Amino acid sequence: MVGRHQGRVYSIALRITGDAGTAEEVAQDVFLECHRSLHSMASEEHLAAWLYRVACHRATDALRRRRARGGDLVTTFEEDLLTPSKPRREDSLLNRVEQLLLTLPEQQRAVVLLRYQEDLEPRQIAETLGMPLATVRSHLQRGLKLLREKAERTLKEYTRG
Repeated sequence: MVGRHQGRVYSIALRITGDAGTAEEVAQDVFLECHRSLHSMASEEHLAAWLYRVACHRATDALRRRRARGGDLVTTFEEDLLTPSKPRREDSLLNRVEQLLLTLPEQQRAVVLLRYQEDLEPRQIAETLGMPLATVRSHLQRGLKLLREKAERTLKEYTRG
């Protein structure tokens, strides 16, 4: 079970928190909780949805705790994105998009990541996150709009320098 879902759980946690160490801790917590609750899982599909929902919630909680301690990486990412510098190897387009994703509000980020990173359909996302389908669609639309706006601003700032 861990082998089948470990990569996806870690990926969700990493994309939400933006920190590999925190993502590893979240993944461990998720699988520990799963082990305690395994008797209540009805099917493999139910288990997968449960794992992804718990991963999203735990990662969001970890991000909130880090922000409360003053370790908010999002501000740093936004400053890095808006400060033109010499091109570096890690300044790939994918890296920029991932940094921009970290600046989205938590719910929008979770929905966008589950849709495009994990390739879940809106109905599956609604089930995974325990929210109405209309709310998922709204978060998806607003998240993509905000991401597009941030990308356009970043591109303008980046090309000026």
